[in-house]
Amino acid sequence: MRLFKYISTLLAAILLVVYFFNGPSSYQTYQGKIFGTFYHVKIKSPIKNKKLGKQIKHILKLTNYQMSVFEKQSELNKINNLQADKELTLSPEMTAVLYTANEIYRLSGGAFDPSIAPVVDLWGFGIKDGQSFPTDEQIKEALRHVGFKKLHFSDVFSRVEKTDSALRLNLSAIAKGFAVDRVAKLLSDLGYEDYVVEIGGEVKAAGERSFAGSGWNIGLSNPDNKGNALVLSLHNKAMATSGDYRNYFIKDGKRYAHTISPQTGYPLDDTLASVSVIDDSCMRADALATAIMALGYPEGKTFADENKIPAIFFIREKEQGKEKFSRILSKSAKTAFGE
Repeated sequence: MRLFKYISTLLAAILLVVYFFNGPSSYQTYQGKIFGTFYHVKIKSPIKNKKLGKQIKHILKLTNYQMSVFEKQSELNKINNLQADKELTLSPEMTAVLYTANEIYRLSGGAFDPSIAPVVDLWGFGIKDGQSFPTDEQIKEALRHVGFKKLHFSDVFSRVEKTDSALRLNLSAIAKGFAVDRVAKLLSDLGYEDYVVEIGGEVKAAGERSFAGSGWNIGLSNPDNKGNALVLSLHNKAMATSGDYRNYFIKDGKRYAHTISPQTGYPLDDTLASVSVIDDSCMRADALATAIMALGYPEGKTFADENKIPAIFFIREKEQGKEKFSRILSKSAKTAFGE
């Protein structure tokens, strides 16, 4: 049986989760705001749980408090403020996130690197918000303090040391996916089998939306919100998207997006507009999508093909002076779609 199928249609959003606005009244739905974006949870169940909304919100707030650079007392900022050769004991949640971050950092040859935070801040895409254009010297200096390998872990990632006091992490490219997985685990532990969790475009679906057994419909459209879209039927899988179309600025006619190369310290200058990755874990999909985006095209597709990663690419092209987008699938995605 195919994991998912797709059909062409028109959608008005980069990521449209169609299930939220249709379906039987026997569905439970929860929504709110977290991580500067919105979350939606839908469960196929006629039994209402009055406590569940509070439990979901508690998990999300706790994750934000642990993983956010904007929370002064967060566990993440305790790592960022840690002096070289001092040790810090990590929570089980931070252990899980940094273990996966290290895995994808090594797999991608450093393309995914949460320690790029100082350079991201220089460009105004991090904790220091607002358009900025740093000098070559500033970028070179910031890059001296970048490198996930400067973190040393012990006891199966339950403790960490830094070899560089100035090294700082930003987990925005993995924390949302982790939060999705965390809410999904809560639902599974409570006995729910058919549900979908979405935070800012990162999605995990379990079971079926209806008794027809068609999974949950997730839609993707071109990054310009125009043209034919893709609707995936997602079943016991997660999907995360990374792109350059939301957070960017233009200077002297050139586009500067928030995806920063850990090698050069400059925003990605590439035809790759977005990539969506499908995985069992939303946390892994989140990190892999960022890694592929940082690699660019065609290197990102080669990486996906070599590592058997189902990925959907939108490539920016010019036709008669107008911008358009081509959709390309990795080999694993083609296999999954039956192409």
